Amino acid sequence: ICQVAQEQKVDGVWPGWGHASENPKLPNTLDKLGIKFIGPNGPVMSVLGDKIAANILAQTANVPSIPWSGSYGGPDDGPLQAELNEQGTIPEEIFEKATCRTVEEAVEAAERIGYENGIMIKASEGGGGKGIRFVDNEQDLRNAYIQVSNEVVGSPIFLMQLCKNARHLEVQIVGDQYGNAVALNGRDCSTQRRFQKIFEEGPPVIAPRETFREMEKAAQRLTQSIGYQGAGTVEYLFNADTGKFFFLELNPRLQVEHPVTEGITEVNMPATQLQVAMGIPLYNIPQIRRLYGKEDIYGTDKIDFLEEEYTPIKSHVIAARITAENPDEGFKPTSGSIERIKFQSTSDCWGYFSVGANGGIHEFADSQFGHLFAKGATREQARKALVLALKEIEVRGEIRTTVEYLVQLLETKEFKENTIDTSWLDGIIRKKSVSVEKPPHLVVSSAAILRAYQHVKSQSEEVKEAFRKGQVSTSGIPGINSFDLEIAYKDVKYPFHVDRLSNDVYRLTLNGNSFDAQITVTAEGALLANFGGETHRIFGMDEPLGLRLSVDGVTILMPTIFDPSELRTDVTGKVVRYLQDNGAEVEVGKPYVEVEAMKMIMPIKATESGKITHNLSPGTVISAGDLLATLQLRDPSKVKKIVAFDGKLDLAMQSYNFDSKVSLTNILNGYPADPDATVAAAIQSANDVQSAADLIINTVNEFIRVETLFDGKLKDDVVRKLAKDNIDNLDIVIQVNQAHMQIKRRSSLNVSLLRQIETLNDRFGQGSV
Repeated sequence: ICQVAQEQKVDGVWPGWGHASENPKLPNTLDKLGIKFIGPNGPVMSVLGDKIAANILAQTANVPSIPWSGSYGGPDDGPLQAELNEQGTIPEEIFEKATCRTVEEAVEAAERIGYENGIMIKASEGGGGKGIRFVDNEQDLRNAYIQVSNEVVGSPIFLMQLCKNARHLEVQIVGDQYGNAVALNGRDCSTQRRFQKIFEEGPPVIAPRETFREMEKAAQRLTQSIGYQGAGTVEYLFNADTGKFFFLELNPRLQVEHPVTEGITEVNMPATQLQVAMGIPLYNIPQIRRLYGKEDIYGTDKIDFLEEEYTPIKSHVIAARITAENPDEGFKPTSGSIERIKFQSTSDCWGYFSVGANGGIHEFADSQFGHLFAKGATREQARKALVLALKEIEVRGEIRTTVEYLVQLLETKEFKENTIDTSWLDGIIRKKSVSVEKPPHLVVSSAAILRAYQHVKSQSEEVKEAFRKGQVSTSGIPGINSFDLEIAYKDVKYPFHVDRLSNDVYRLTLNGNSFDAQITVTAEGALLANFGGETHRIFGMDEPLGLRLSVDGVTILMPTIFDPSELRTDVTGKVVRYLQDNGAEVEVGKPYVEVEAMKMIMPIKATESGKITHNLSPGTVISAGDLLATLQLRDPSKVKKIVAFDGKLDLAMQSYNFDSKVSLTNILNGYPADPDATVAAAIQSANDVQSAADLIINTVNEFIRVETLFDGKLKDDVVRKLAKDNIDNLDIVIQVNQAHMQIKRRSSLNVSLLRQIETLNDRFGQGSV
């Protein structure tokens, strides 16, 4: 970054909110080059960006802190205290007192804090849900310490008591070079999983205005005391029952959810950062003056930000992070290509995505690839706008997304009534109390329709490929239109027989019961299938572990049936470590390996019990579906068996009603139908003798057109010539041969039609023919 900045002779560098924005090496190096860093200086960033140092500073400034590994060792064995030294950092001996450099030091600190409320193990250089674990006993602490140290390598680690029933509230802070600090309201980021935010909203209405004002002032005092410049976020834990708040950390950068603040204050955050870096005092920035109700927004009179109040907030914004995660598997990260993202911003909801069509998310990336911001006059209006926007999103590709799940979360009673806390979503995930499901038989039928369509497409392509190679066999054509397929779902297998009734109508039969589905393919490749009296949008993609099916926007994974003795990964990444030795016993539902995926260390649990044999070594790069280990099953008889479905689908068994003339064409094209009944209906629908005669003549002529091609010739020669003449559209060759193969039914159709000639005089009057 510094090299490019120097080569291009830039005046300043704006770091955004990635890793570089929190790395003190960047402002320090730019300062030596005489280039302005648009943010705090290196020493201040270092001390505030480090969670350990920031907590010590907060304690020194009498900002409330919860018990942690730095709550002891200070004056009278109380909280650690420190002033910044000449280098602008915390004295190293005080910093080390709050740090747990070994597992044993962590165990000792945990005993002083107590396990009663639970303990958070945190890497001071972590963030975004990385380098943080919850434990409530010593054994878990010892394992989690290793996970955290592997996740944020080289980072100091500290312990903090879990604050139960807490809300995660933030104050948006901006400081200038003249010692001013303004608080631009804040955000409520309590909806989290694995300590990473899902929804952010503002203003944080859960806190009374006077309480939140105290949080703002504490944030202002803290940043002013160390000469903080630029945008930052002071984070608190807030207990709604007691009204108490505790300092959590200060992020010395702009955050990805800053448009929430922009939406409620109408202050452009990057523009404010730039003006502060230019040396403009905060009280001279027009948007801030407008927020504080100043008539002359271009004035230069000072504003006392600690004493004066900004104008009341009159709107609400709720943001949703769009991530490549699988909500069915506890929000496990997923990676892969993205074919298409469909979203249109509106006046009520603005959004952006960092991945375009035909892009992708690799296994080393962060899982977030989009962000939506919905605005309304009230929280409820903003919530409804976000629900509508999420329902309009379509993401197609190899990744899984949380979009459907987010809609369900927004519709929960707890979210509507704003009674959540930071543990709410993790509790829902653990209990699986919120799920996005479709009726099982709708899922099975949709999967069968998709597989039937795919079969016709692939079988047709095989036949055409043979024609391209000069082969003349037509033996594969009957299998295009009549075939068996099997769908497995939730340990039940469904054996279907499929018959094509026309180009776009399929009859699916299961246990003697049939229903018809008419299929239309959209421009995007999805299927619109009309069956059971309803139309459903179906899309599917094969993955190493099975079929990922989307029905009306809801995603369902239909796993391939694997050997129960095989332990496979469902994520892409690399093996960190196995948790049992080769030959050791593993228990069903217990972790047996840790893998790294998208910057997260996560355990994978055993699906059966038995003796484990490792198939890979630590550090091996893995893809979804790879075999990690095998099991010598403890009790093979207890393994779940797949049973065949022997009932009737809970679905309307409706037949497709073809127009009689369409049925005639279908029979001519080689599709199944009753010739006599079809002819009787077609003649009955004729309005006069001329239309009846035309119907008969056109049908007979079409029969003759096809059969003349084969008359007196070898079939192989006919096929070879047809393929040569229609090399750019070999579907014609399949259609002609498909019709010819059904000559018996088509002949019956013609005989039945010719017999109808004798009835035309009676039907339309003597002498009509």
